[in-house]
Amino acid sequence: MEGSLGIVGASGFVGRQLARQATAAGWKVCGFSRQARGPEPGIPAWREWSESPDLRGLTALVNLAGEPINQRWTAENKRRFHESRIGVTESLRRGVEKLAEEERPRVLVNSSAVGIYGDRGDEILEDDAKSGTGYLADLCRDWEVAADGVAGLGLRVMKWRIGVVLGREGASFKQMLLPFRLGLGGRLGPGTQWMPWIHVEDLAGSMLHGIGHASLVGPVNGSAPEPERNADFTRKLAKALKRPAFMTVPPFALKMVIGDFSAAALSSLRAVPRALLDSGYRFRYPTLEMALEELVGVH
Repeated sequence: MEGSLGIVGASGFVGRQLARQATAAGWKVCGFSRQARGPEPGIPAWREWSESPDLRGLTALVNLAGEPINQRWTAENKRRFHESRIGVTESLRRGVEKLAEEERPRVLVNSSAVGIYGDRGDEILEDDAKSGTGYLADLCRDWEVAADGVAGLGLRVMKWRIGVVLGREGASFKQMLLPFRLGLGGRLGPGTQWMPWIHVEDLAGSMLHGIGHASLVGPVNGSAPEPERNADFTRKLAKALKRPAFMTVPPFALKMVIGDFSAAALSSLRAVPRALLDSGYRFRYPTLEMALEELVGVH
């Protein structure tokens, strides 16, 4: 499938990667912004974002909006988490709703997160696994319900449950690297918890794959085929950087730094991308070793 692709969050870390790949694949990319912007590499056109955005002429939509969740969960931040997820998705619904059926985009990839599963220990979580409990699970569930509202208007909607995204330009990966480069890296809590991760190139590539494959609909785990336990992730990252990683961050210390988000950081989520694999998507970086080789220059 090719045509015009609208990206909400096109100026962000994942959005820029998606725009590059989409342009290379022949898509005409359009971003959305609250402020006027000129053409950028991979994003030749921008439209004004509003509570009912102009979606005319777009073949497909990708919604990557979402205030970073890895910060303190204050009342104000929770309001921003909700508005940037549920609020933005509902705005897309209003934008679609005002178009005649024949003018509507055909596909929506709407972000979600593996946090919808809660804390599940060693349970293998395929795309059809039930949601869990806790604030983050509730937030993601409301987010996906908002996306279902778009599906009710006739679009094929995929809810991309994203794991930890690894990429040189990503703020989370940069924050992760700093203590390791200083020789202060270490596991979080017990280290036995599962971490679903994905290289940013695979996140963008799999989304484009999903747009073109009608078999993909509903929840899709946006994570690599081989999740890692936190202790193993720590060991492999330290080895790639040729640095020691003997530290352990106890749960109480983590909570002192990031508050209630610490519970999510210590959750065990053994998510696997069964729907993507069954649809024929081939991961560029199926293992953490392959991803780290590209990200930190291991040879």
